[in-house]
Amino acid sequence: MNPPRTDARRRHDPDARGFASDNYAGVHPEVLAALALANGGHQVAYGEDAYTENLQQVIRSHFGPTAEAFPVFNGTGANVVALQAVTDRWGAVICAESAHINVDEGGAPERVGGIKLLTVATPDGKLTPELIDRQAYGWEDEHRAMPQVVSIAQATELGTVYTPDEMRALCEHAHAHGMKVHVDGSRLANAAATLDVPMRTFTNAAGVDLLSLGATKNGALFGEAVVVLNQDAVSHMRHLRKLSMQLASKMRFVSVQLEALLARDLWLRNARHANEMAQRLAEGVRAVHGVEILHPVQANAVFARLPHAVTERLQKRFRFYFWDETAGDVRWMCAFDTTEDDVDTFVAALKEEMAR
Repeated sequence: MNPPRTDARRRHDPDARGFASDNYAGVHPEVLAALALANGGHQVAYGEDAYTENLQQVIRSHFGPTAEAFPVFNGTGANVVALQAVTDRWGAVICAESAHINVDEGGAPERVGGIKLLTVATPDGKLTPELIDRQAYGWEDEHRAMPQVVSIAQATELGTVYTPDEMRALCEHAHAHGMKVHVDGSRLANAAATLDVPMRTFTNAAGVDLLSLGATKNGALFGEAVVVLNQDAVSHMRHLRKLSMQLASKMRFVSVQLEALLARDLWLRNARHANEMAQRLAEGVRAVHGVEILHPVQANAVFARLPHAVTERLQKRFRFYFWDETAGDVRWMCAFDTTEDDVDTFVAALKEEMAR
């Protein structure tokens, strides 16, 4: 019997784009070219390849001479591995109630990493020293999980961005309590583009101990990295990465994507463009009577509130998600390949639906 033939046809419209997630975007052509360049021949597996070796130099150019990158498969894996590396079995992590590690990772930090999350409600997704103190207590109480880490998202799940001074204040406050600082940087590039400063300015220079460095949302096919900034803060990263099923055998194909993004300015070009499209979208939405923008638009996300029926009609024309369906809150995300025409067409459709 002959095996079934594979019908390798394009099964989607390459011109169709929505505002559901920057994960919906494809792969940037320069990243695809880098993957093809890394293909062919044999390279040593499990990270001992030439691309992963060179990636370390690229990472140090962004985050300082002591930085070390540990490529992983995805963002959840990066966060779980990183948090395991800075907590004991009895340890806990303080984070915003809206943090991705709390609401969007299927309980992986707690179920896979064995880490208790101590959450704090925030008005804008951002922690402050005062908000941290709501959970920063009880280190000697054996009945309570011990606060050992503060995890900060930059940019936050609500699209807001910490300034370098805010990051520095948080790190100093956490360190004064003997806690370490982790940054969930799935959209770190977008934060840097908004602040117009190097990534080191609000990471290692501010006192961050380690971070999860995003790539997928910024034009990669797959793959992120745990970047250790303070070598004294972590232990057994290599073992934890393997134990957490995040060690890629053909790691060169993760590393070369990070290299393609970071070695020059592709990471920044992509993030700036996505941010600019979000600003264009926000400006268009502000002109629509009856639509309320909920948070400052500082990265590539726009959060808005509009009538429930309008959202349902608009979702039949464009993909995007409710953020809080009860309140009528929605989230619109822009990506590196979002165009001005995409934004303008969406705003026009929103006006039509609001006028019905």
